[in-house]
Amino acid sequence: MVMETVYEDRILHRLRLSSGSTHEFTSVWRARRPPMASSEDEFPTLKPRRIQNQNVVHRLELRRVGSGRAGAHWYRVRCFHQNLFPNFTAVNVEKPPCFLRKFSPDGRCFVAFSSDQTSLEIYEFRGCQAAEDLLRDHDEGRDGEVLSESVRARLFSRFFSLLHVTSVASNGEHLNRECSLFTDDGRYVIVGSAAYLPDEPQPHFFEVYRNNEAVTPNPRSPLEDYSLHIVDLHTGRLCDTRAFKCDKIILSHNQGLYLYRNILAVLSVQQQTIHVFQVTAEGTFLDVRTIGRFCYEDDLLTLSAVYSEAQAEGPAGFSRLYKEKSISSLKHRLLVFLWRRAERDGSATAKRRFFQFFDQLRQLRMWKMQLLDENHLLIKYTSEDVVTLRVTDPSQPSFFVVYNMVSTEVIAVFENTSDQLLELFENFCDLFRNATLHSEAVQFPCSASSNNYARQVQRRFKDTIVNAKYGGHTEAVRRLLGQLPISAQSYSSSPYLDLSLFSYDDKWVSVMERPKTCGDHPIRSAHTHTHTFLSFLFN
Repeated sequence: MVMETVYEDRILHRLRLSSGSTHEFTSVWRARRPPMASSEDEFPTLKPRRIQNQNVVHRLELRRVGSGRAGAHWYRVRCFHQNLFPNFTAVNVEKPPCFLRKFSPDGRCFVAFSSDQTSLEIYEFRGCQAAEDLLRDHDEGRDGEVLSESVRARLFSRFFSLLHVTSVASNGEHLNRECSLFTDDGRYVIVGSAAYLPDEPQPHFFEVYRNNEAVTPNPRSPLEDYSLHIVDLHTGRLCDTRAFKCDKIILSHNQGLYLYRNILAVLSVQQQTIHVFQVTAEGTFLDVRTIGRFCYEDDLLTLSAVYSEAQAEGPAGFSRLYKEKSISSLKHRLLVFLWRRAERDGSATAKRRFFQFFDQLRQLRMWKMQLLDENHLLIKYTSEDVVTLRVTDPSQPSFFVVYNMVSTEVIAVFENTSDQLLELFENFCDLFRNATLHSEAVQFPCSASSNNYARQVQRRFKDTIVNAKYGGHTEAVRRLLGQLPISAQSYSSSPYLDLSLFSYDDKWVSVMERPKTCGDHPIRSAHTHTHTFLSFLFN
């Protein structure tokens, strides 16, 4: 309505300038105009948006004398990054022969993997002022490529000092360069290693299939020996190791393991089992529970009282587990939940559909999982062909199951086209990402549930899929829910990637920690509110 009024006023003004007699036009256009709030303002215009003062002195003074709105303290602190931003980029910097990984949550340590991927290298970050004398005489407006070779060779050692080199992987295993989990206090880091199984001798059949839920491996998803290690960043000591022989755990991007506070969950895709550990204050793994064939730790005793051979060990015992006719405890709880939901529906159609798809439901396999809190798991079920990577079609049907580990109850089940789950994901995205507000290093990832600009980006992405060829609303929901479950510690909380502070091209830079293709030109970043000047460049 405001835009229409402004447009009408401009036309009226032009008519008055072009003709001396505009009585007829004036009466027509004024008849369509809504009544104005003020008779003095005959030609209203859009009220310009008020932009807050960006001066750092003004902000410091405002922080000193003003209290601000309740709950806005952390945002006001992050706003100072608009005044303190990178203004120089050095490219082709020499580094030690290692694979750089990431900073610890508190920013004090930097973790890297050795070139042979058997050791963990821990560096101490000295701060941004460490190379001040090297760059003192260099013009910040010039390109970093003109730096001398001597300066490039010394930059890394100025910013990072090597604290410890810890030998972690052994027995032919190699550390996964995309797997690392930090505890909330920044004291320990959990890394994973794997080794391919030798062709000769091949593992025993019943070591591969330890229960009736085990999947069939194939060349696209080979079996390996895995180990999880926990290392003390302060002392460089290898504190504890847990081994998983002849198994399949997705270590890349932390997809197969999840750390929430001091609870670590590990998903064995091959054995369809979730191992839950507690990371103690001393840096050791403490067994908590194993979810899969049984949900309670004493279920085996209950079963043994009825079926004495259930506790048999050795190859014969494994063969009986593989040929076991009973449904695993976790799968049984899923089927019971779906049956009770069909009963609550009250219609015969719902029960018929349950019986119709019963065999397909029994064949579902766990693919991914994440911890929602200390007691609840979000598990993604899909067909075995998808789990073993025989089929890579993302449109395959799947289910999301919310499971309570303490009460062993299935809380909810959603399809991958559920509008209800999408609404929960959009409104409570930070809870799925587990932003560590409870830790010492407070993190604020830029998400659609806490940032209007990120919400606009997600809506544009959703509208693009809806309006695309072979798209639609269902396809958009399926694509958005394909992000679930979210891998642990996979989103950056850097304020320079906060869309409420800085504006940049999200096609080249993302808060999600995934490799991105390098562009031919630097990525420009500007203030979100002003858009009038360049803040800094990503090279």
